[in-house]
Amino acid sequence: GPRHPYTKALLSAIPSLDPDDQGNVVKLEGEIPSPIHPPPGCKFQTRCRFAIDICRKEEPKLGGLGFEHDVACHRWQELADGPQVSVADPA
Repeated sequence: GPRHPYTKALLSAIPSLDPDDQGNVVKLEGEIPSPIHPPPGCKFQTRCRFAIDICRKEEPKLGGLGFEHDVACHRWQELADGPQVSVADPA
């Protein structure tokens, strides 16, 4: 499955064909980044609930996961299997 938290949030919005599946939709908040003048650091940091200081300063490097999959996130390994809770790290 996807490793980037922003991708996980986008995919959570896809409706299920099962009418009994309530799902766990992640609401994306924050500012939509400008494609002309993107923010410094991670391009998704303005809408990512897991963004921390490094996300706002340094662009993450693209890392290979194998099977022709890549991820560019400072925290993907930390968040891959852990609880999906936001962190208290003010901007």
